[in-house]
Amino acid sequence: MAKIHFRSYNPNQIVLFPQRIDENIPSDDPVRILNAMVDTLNLSSFHKLYKEQGRSPYDPRMMLKAVLYAYMNNIYSCRKIEKSLLRDIHFIWLAGYEKPDYRTINRFRNRVKDEINGIFTQIVLILASKGFISLDVEYVDGTKIESKANRYTFVWRKNVERNRARLLEKIRILLQQIDEVVAQENACIENTATEFTPSMLADMISELKASIENAPAASDKEEKKAEKQKMKQIKQLESHCEKLAEYNSHMRILGKRNSYSKTDPDATFMHMKEDPMGNGQLKPGYNLQIGTENQFMLDFGLYPNPTDTLTLIPFENSFHERYNRFPLEGVADSGYGSEENYSFMEENGIEAYVKYNFFHKEQRADKYVTNPFKQENLYYNKEKDYYVCPMGQHMNRTGVRHYKTESGYIAESAAYRAARCEGCPLRCMCFSSKSPGRTIEVNHRLKEYKQKACERLTSEKGIRHRGQRCIEPEAVFGQIKYNMGYKRFRHFGKDKVTMDFAFFAIAFNIKKMCAKIKNEKMTDKNYQNIRVA
Repeated sequence: MAKIHFRSYNPNQIVLFPQRIDENIPSDDPVRILNAMVDTLNLSSFHKLYKEQGRSPYDPRMMLKAVLYAYMNNIYSCRKIEKSLLRDIHFIWLAGYEKPDYRTINRFRNRVKDEINGIFTQIVLILASKGFISLDVEYVDGTKIESKANRYTFVWRKNVERNRARLLEKIRILLQQIDEVVAQENACIENTATEFTPSMLADMISELKASIENAPAASDKEEKKAEKQKMKQIKQLESHCEKLAEYNSHMRILGKRNSYSKTDPDATFMHMKEDPMGNGQLKPGYNLQIGTENQFMLDFGLYPNPTDTLTLIPFENSFHERYNRFPLEGVADSGYGSEENYSFMEENGIEAYVKYNFFHKEQRADKYVTNPFKQENLYYNKEKDYYVCPMGQHMNRTGVRHYKTESGYIAESAAYRAARCEGCPLRCMCFSSKSPGRTIEVNHRLKEYKQKACERLTSEKGIRHRGQRCIEPEAVFGQIKYNMGYKRFRHFGKDKVTMDFAFFAIAFNIKKMCAKIKNEKMTDKNYQNIRVA
């Protein structure tokens, strides 16, 4: 029987002339593209974050490459990045045999949290210079991502306001019981509608304690009992003062929000799309807004309000801060269609392809469009400023109402009323109010904005943008949450959460660029094979 000869195997062999570590890394591998891109970045802002004395730190360029490449490969834990730097040939080559531990990696991310946004902007500008994006069109959309905070550490505004009002009433009653003088002062405060503050109560408590200490010693049993009762009430007042300070702290953290989490005060409780329990449970999270083009992220922002309407203006201002200009065209869904947003985009030269409520219903020839009793379908005489009801009766203007939105924008609506509708055979179909004449309110500015938006959205370019919007931010959200497993933030506080997502956004854009380069090469190769055949 022939003897089998195996190749020699010695895991502890010594190599006299070591090979290049990147010998087995392809020339078009994403790690090489990342390495080349980071080498072109301006990291001068990082240098001021290090001290001149002490041990020499790791090169921030090397650290940035290692973290970004980890995020490109769905590795977000510092401990896992540390292991990859010891095991993965791509990480070893990228780091140049350096072996920072997980604490060093975490300190680096926290150190550059204020500078990483500038790196993201540089990457986007590089993509624009390479022709991957133009920065002229921005597709905007938002999604909710859950915070790391405990789901049951909630603080609700209504509960705080209700309990605070009850506590203030208890304090007033207690002060009246302690001393008549304080009760008179309290009455003056109550008449002037001034609330107690913890500092005001602390001064009262110190004065009451001083008056008790300076008072002559109690002689009989009744006086001792009264003094003991007074001390007990002062202790109650002290506990009330501490509780009031706690409620005031809650109100200060809440700001304009309705809720926040105790473990992450920047997180707000919202409805999430991911609801495995199916009970609509509110969870602490952030409203992530992104702007995309060709499925590259142009900008991102984290906001505490669960609705998208109030996020568009600050988000567009963020775009302007990054690139010193606004996009030429803005595309968004009906969640952003408000008078305030339309006005802002028109003033800043942004062509708004933004839907509004009932846009799709208006495009269908159903009862909504053909119903003659709808306010939108009534005839309006612009010159004489009156509406005409289906029976031909004029509805004249009766007044104007101004109201302020949550963000402070002043909107205006005009009221129109029919003189009398008694005996009208169509009244039952027109309106159900018991008033003698029908009244309608019309926001003319919003109506004009909607008409312009409808003309844009139904044009050839608008139809193209509407079709593209479905595969722009929506596809990016799918890739973020399911392809790259970024479904929940891993830090507390908005600044750290923003830092972490900035790293992720940079890695996402580079990974997307690598995929597009690979697809273009495959397409060119297939085209050449077809020509040869």
